[in-house]
Amino acid sequence: MSGRVAPAGSGYADQRHYVVATDLRELRGPAGATVTLDRRLDWSGDGHYDLDDPGDLQLMYQTVLNQASSVDDLCRWLDGPTLRRIWPDLWLPHRLRALWQARFPELAGPPQRLAS
Repeated sequence: MSGRVAPAGSGYADQRHYVVATDLRELRGPAGATVTLDRRLDWSGDGHYDLDDPGDLQLMYQTVLNQASSVDDLCRWLDGPTLRRIWPDLWLPHRLRALWQARFPELAGPPQRLAS
């Protein structure tokens, strides 16, 4: 039998390929307004997100982080400061969160608050 076999006890989440940005400063996507994700990122049939609504913002970031197939996807749709701010509230697979925090340890710290 040829081909790769997953280790015993591993699941899909353990084998899934996730994309991680190389630099948070390169994430210059929209931080407000309404956006429509590409169908390949959100195939739900309604890929519209109002980024001024905290729930939509969180859902869109979770979707992009989970479904991105390239760093270009991340740079197009995510905003670095926004990601840093909402990171603690995102519902992400453990492995995806660990990969990002390994590259960007600052994400594991307390969220940055904007100075008034």
